[in-house]
Amino acid sequence: MVSAEKIAVIGAGSWGTALTKPLGENDRKIFLWGHRPEFVEQLRQNGENVAYLPGYRFSTSVKPVADLQAAVSGSRLVVMVVPSHVYRGVFRQLIPFLADGVFIISATKGIENETLATMTRVMEEELVGCCQPFHLGVLSGPSFAREVVQGTPTAVTVAAGTMEEAQYFQRVFSTEKFRVYASTDVIGLELGGALKNIIAIAAGICDGLGYGTNTRAALITRGLAEISRLGVKMGARPLTFSGLAGLGDLVLTCTGDLSRNRTVGLKLGQGKSLAAILGEMNMVAEGIKTTRSAWNLARKQGVDMPILEQIHAVLYDGKPCEAAVKDLLTRDLKEELG
Repeated sequence: MVSAEKIAVIGAGSWGTALTKPLGENDRKIFLWGHRPEFVEQLRQNGENVAYLPGYRFSTSVKPVADLQAAVSGSRLVVMVVPSHVYRGVFRQLIPFLADGVFIISATKGIENETLATMTRVMEEELVGCCQPFHLGVLSGPSFAREVVQGTPTAVTVAAGTMEEAQYFQRVFSTEKFRVYASTDVIGLELGGALKNIIAIAAGICDGLGYGTNTRAALITRGLAEISRLGVKMGARPLTFSGLAGLGDLVLTCTGDLSRNRTVGLKLGQGKSLAAILGEMNMVAEGIKTTRSAWNLARKQGVDMPILEQIHAVLYDGKPCEAAVKDLLTRDLKEELG
């Protein structure tokens, strides 16, 4: 039996944990799934996610679980918040427990390396052959987990195949401090959310090299142009990239001190190796893996993305950051628009 009050949040990292706040504000039962039983037990005992979002106490409506069936069975809404590189595997495991007509929304910002699929595309592929009707969507926008749980006013966008589906997601997530806009541009939201992480790495590199706000502003603007070019080529609406899931998320991730991807770039610009940086982190910076996916996707689509090209060279070919910046600035001169 489906319960309108039961919601499954799949992924107990910082963002999955943060989303339990707006979702749990209307007497709903939130089942927060983590893949390691010992970690889930710590969540239960501590009443907070000490590893990923310390200081935020779970409400009594949140129940951490390590059993996918317990989390998903009977849920009206399933929120997918696991990293992109494990997304398909986790989703495949939970399919047998999905109820008829369930709403499933991705809050993961990434592109699968092997298939170059966005997360909703991954779900569509895995659901082929299933008899039940499912309603898929995506949530994206400028939203640091820490600020969401602190009650900082935040605005995001949800998208689905129909406006009716998008408005369901909109109603479920909306609170006084968490404003949600609705859209039907699913691919636009997904590409904006994934690709901005790559530009944030570039912004961090420039900050690490000691460049100023002139550089950052130029990088954000030209980065948005690259994201828009690829997005439009893949069927997204141009105006989406001027909205919360485009420009809004890009500005936040390129400038905010809470940005994991900007932090990776900052340390690269300061001379640290990628291996050393990753060894210091306990959370996933999606932009690292997304850079490889996007690099292959841009080639497949025949889209020129020079910033992406240089970040790929820095991350995967060991190119010095200064050389990457020089090569960007000394390319053939062009008209601005395009």
